[in-house]
Amino acid sequence: MADLVIVRHGQSQANRDNIFTGWTDVPLTAKGIEQGKAVGRALRATGIQFSDANTSYMSRAIVTTNIILDQIDQLFIPIHKTWRLNERHYGALSGRNKAVVKQEVGAEQLHRWRRGYTEVPPRLTTRQHDRRYDRLGIKMPLSESLAMTQRRLLPFWEDQVAPRLLDGKNQLIVAHGSSLRALIKYLDQIPDNEIDQVEVPNGKPIWYQFDDHLRVIKKTFITMDGE
Repeated sequence: MADLVIVRHGQSQANRDNIFTGWTDVPLTAKGIEQGKAVGRALRATGIQFSDANTSYMSRAIVTTNIILDQIDQLFIPIHKTWRLNERHYGALSGRNKAVVKQEVGAEQLHRWRRGYTEVPPRLTTRQHDRRYDRLGIKMPLSESLAMTQRRLLPFWEDQVAPRLLDGKNQLIVAHGSSLRALIKYLDQIPDNEIDQVEVPNGKPIWYQFDDHLRVIKKTFITMDGE
């Protein structure tokens, strides 16, 4: 039996300011840093020993990972960074205030873009370039639905994370709201028309326990300080 803990990064400046972020790099707020420390304290109380940590190419997730591992005295374990765990790309919505977009298009359309499975936000007209992805030989998306995010995430799960879990190696994943929703949809077998009900708050760890065939036998929302 192996354990998996998934965590959304601590609050970023864009989270605080209600901005669509996507693949844009933004730092953590002071609150986000404290959330990372709180996650670490909560995980330390469980006694889980991780073999690996997995995170995205975004600094808000990487920094949260390091904070957590420092709190649990496990900074020595391998950290695997992959673009496949990146937040979904919000296309032309990136950098825009969500309240302003809501005024322009209405609450229903905004909800479909943010929480639907197949709905693709407005695409960029020009593809962005970033050195971290150029070196991998991949093109940045023009926009992504949650379904598209899940399709690029699952190869990392199937090729990297799942084999380690099957070997009995506990795994930590620190990623983003949408990429974790895509993973939760897969693990919990949530229907397409129900995934819009799933929220992943910042800094709230979820603990999955698997049997020897990687079937979920228990899912726990780890209690945080003050809860």
